[in-house]
Amino acid sequence: MFPGLSRRFVLAAALLASCLSVSDASAQGRPDKLVVGLLPGESAPTVMRLNEPLRAYLENRLGIPVELVVGSDYAATGEALRFGRLDIAYLGPVTYILRSRSARLEPFARPSHAVVGPTFTAVVIVPADSRAESLADLNGAEVAFGDPASTSGTWVPRYQLLRAGLVSGRDYTLRVLGAHDAVALAVASHRVAAGGLSQPIYARLLSEGRIDPKTVRVLEQSQPIPEYMWTFRQGLDPAFKEEVREGFIHISDPAVLKVFNAEAFIPAVDSDVDRVRGWIAAIQAANPDAAPPPQ
Repeated sequence: MFPGLSRRFVLAAALLASCLSVSDASAQGRPDKLVVGLLPGESAPTVMRLNEPLRAYLENRLGIPVELVVGSDYAATGEALRFGRLDIAYLGPVTYILRSRSARLEPFARPSHAVVGPTFTAVVIVPADSRAESLADLNGAEVAFGDPASTSGTWVPRYQLLRAGLVSGRDYTLRVLGAHDAVALAVASHRVAAGGLSQPIYARLLSEGRIDPKTVRVLEQSQPIPEYMWTFRQGLDPAFKEEVREGFIHISDPAVLKVFNAEAFIPAVDSDVDRVRGWIAAIQAANPDAAPPPQ
């Protein structure tokens, strides 16, 4: 009925297919820029400042521009990696576990430290003049946490409290403040009875004078937590992934290692965070509605 229409349609379809093929091929090749995702464990300017030595190292090592992106929250960083808007991201165990349920993410490196290896800890802190002598003494109190998907800022402190017999929403009030430094400040100023946060960040806040050591004290330190993992997005070119992987494993620049308080970066695999999966399951079994993980 319309002579030539089918021919023009076929030609257009062929052209589109050709363009898509070229796009797919370039997507699988070496990118022109590496986009690195970071979690907002502290304010975005602080996170960017701390990771500048790593950015400069990767840019020099790979020979391409490297862009740092700090997510608005932990879920945003995980989702950006899942949807390919980031090439790699530094994810805590919980963020990685939640996001890998819906995408084939690939952990490839994690920091290792003197004495403790590839682990770190969380702490529950209280005001220095608190009467609490154990976690059980926080029954009925308001306890501050960081981002809902933070491993050391929410899930591990909640697990510590659970082991002490305290369930959020039943035995204490869970207050979400979004970042580790916000939690420490809230405890130091008596706005909450206690707070959970990363022990390395807590130590740095003290050393930098951002928290007066006379105003707070550690009530309990957690058991060792598997370290954060550098993670590839799905679909990144295999040859380029190997370049990045080798770049991390061979980091020896003291300025880069100091940021992570690390002796080196070592390979990471999915099973490294299996124990955290058990902690998540225990918390959700006790009270699945108190602070559900982002979906």
